[in-house]
Amino acid sequence: MRRPLMAGNWKMFKTVAETAAFFETFRPLVENSTHCDIVICPPFVNLAAAVEATRGTRIEIGGQNQFWAKEGAFTGEVSGPMLVGVGARWVIVGHSERRQYFGETDETVLKRTLAALEAGLKPIVCVGERLEEREAAQTEAVLLRQFRDGIAGLAPEQFARIAMAYEPVWAIGTGRTATPEIASEAHRFLRGQIEARYGKGAAAQARILYGGSVKPDNIKGLMAQVEIDGVLVGGASLEAASFAAIVNF
Repeated sequence: MRRPLMAGNWKMFKTVAETAAFFETFRPLVENSTHCDIVICPPFVNLAAAVEATRGTRIEIGGQNQFWAKEGAFTGEVSGPMLVGVGARWVIVGHSERRQYFGETDETVLKRTLAALEAGLKPIVCVGERLEEREAAQTEAVLLRQFRDGIAGLAPEQFARIAMAYEPVWAIGTGRTATPEIASEAHRFLRGQIEARYGKGAAAQARILYGGSVKPDNIKGLMAQVEIDGVLVGGASLEAASFAAIVNF
């Protein structure tokens, strides 16, 4: 069986002090949660505090983004080696907000993923359709393009080190959640693409997370789906008891 991965994406929330306070409450709530991997991705300025607050625990820390160059004149960017240097183990790549607001493309997603792997990070690579694309019955076409141009360029041994996250953009921060069946259908399609590109073994082992208004009250239904291997949680990961309830589904 694929080991569940429960990841929290804090987006642009929390100060260093709030980060420390969160983990003070969160740590004891998940100290016995050995059934899954737990990852939290705070803003860059909170990474050191998060790493320190989780030292000696099973909670791992990740970045929310990274650039594809190791260093250089790229004002405002952060590199993979910088994330590793501060103690991060994971990084989110290609989140829909990065695509929507900051010009991410499938091609730059692949470049960032390759750079993350070279740095020794474990990428969570995001894909997903917008509302107008779903309403136009283009979900599979969008997912196919994002997989083909943003992921399939990885070598098999590189692909084996990533996780994927399906985020229907219309369900992120809107309160609308894809039903477990809708999410599972998209995951099944993606797993089919993985099998076609990398083989049955890779498809059976690949972890595909669901992201889109995940909450304590819908986590059980989502995780009951055999195709859903975990979640990428936004707002509900900001409160310790809420995210612990999701982790301990």
